[in-house]
Amino acid sequence: MIEPLTRLPDGTIKQVNPITGTKVWTLPGRAARPLGQLSRHPLPIDPHDHDRHCAFCWGRMRETTPEIARLVYEPDGWHDVRGLLAEDLDHSTPQFRLIPNLFEILSYDYWHLAHGWQPTADSRARRTAYLSTPGGREHVTSLARIRMRARGTAGADAEPLAEEDLEREAVGLFAGNHQVVISRRHYVDDATDDSQLAGSGTLTPEEHWRYTEFTIRAMRDLYRDNECARYVSVFQNWLAPAGASFDHLHKQVVAIDELGAQKDREVERLRTEPDMFARWGAEYAASQGLVVARTEHAVAFAGVGHRYPALVVHVTDGEGCPWELGEEQVRDFSDLVHACHAATGVHVPSNEEWHHRPPSVDVPMPLRAVIKWRISTLAGFEGGTKIYVNTIDPWAVQRRAVTQLRRLAADGLVSDRIEIA
Repeated sequence: MIEPLTRLPDGTIKQVNPITGTKVWTLPGRAARPLGQLSRHPLPIDPHDHDRHCAFCWGRMRETTPEIARLVYEPDGWHDVRGLLAEDLDHSTPQFRLIPNLFEILSYDYWHLAHGWQPTADSRARRTAYLSTPGGREHVTSLARIRMRARGTAGADAEPLAEEDLEREAVGLFAGNHQVVISRRHYVDDATDDSQLAGSGTLTPEEHWRYTEFTIRAMRDLYRDNECARYVSVFQNWLAPAGASFDHLHKQVVAIDELGAQKDREVERLRTEPDMFARWGAEYAASQGLVVARTEHAVAFAGVGHRYPALVVHVTDGEGCPWELGEEQVRDFSDLVHACHAATGVHVPSNEEWHHRPPSVDVPMPLRAVIKWRISTLAGFEGGTKIYVNTIDPWAVQRRAVTQLRRLAADGLVSDRIEIA
């Protein structure tokens, strides 16, 4: 196997991802670029826009699809609330909301026509209940018109909307296999200007753990409710350069009907190299001085051979499906992902990608996350050679993350369960 990290005499560092084979070069002289700095002067926040800054804000809940569930924090603890009608949306403050994506990657029609998949009984009951109230019917009608206009479907502006159009669109709105987990805050509490965004790293460790658990449950339920779903992709796009539609913290949970080429390759390799992730993950990172932090059940390190500079988190002692992990394992994973985001900073565009063992796979595969810093733009060189140029090498990523984490730990802003390298 090719050595994953090679330093050449001129300072060039060549990387080969030991899992995917992706080739990356870090070239001297291309790393002196500012990271995580605003390109403009911050603007003051209008107090009249409180909790109404974008369509994901909880003050504008009727601009998003009908809720599947919400997490509410009350004096006696956290509560998972389900089955809310449109008239109930304002009766509690959701810290996190689970909703169907209005414009899903794979539509209900895709699953129904390609696989014969039908909505579950719970989905049908929720749709019937929601449409039974005036507020629910008005809400769904408004969303149905938006979807019809986007597709150029005739009748979107009819008054009233035809019943068959409402019914057709409502099925997809309640039986979608692409869901979104949305955090409450757009800006941090008491923010005064628009630079003070609320990202993963500005949550408390407790809030981030609940966010992670809530997402894992959504993933589990998609597998449970759609027998044709072979893989559920979980990812988080933060800021527009990373693909986010809104600068508002959210994760996406998307069922697809195949594993994908990379996952297929991983499964085949694991059959002959079952220790692949341990060997080329935490163990290799430790041997190269790339470990950022550890907890009892997980480790964070600077990634090797990623298209963008990356921090990686692996669960070290659990290889089943994510919802089969124990509470402490999930919390350790969450604490390190949270710490990586806090160390990255809220002004760095990033993608957070989860990788896990789906139920149909019978080889051990740990839950892991990759946080990629979207600080460069892929161009013709990368497209033509499939060699990616990174501006920051893994050791520099590790040093920056460790330096930031020590400061954050001193201020009590990351979990005290973390042991910083």
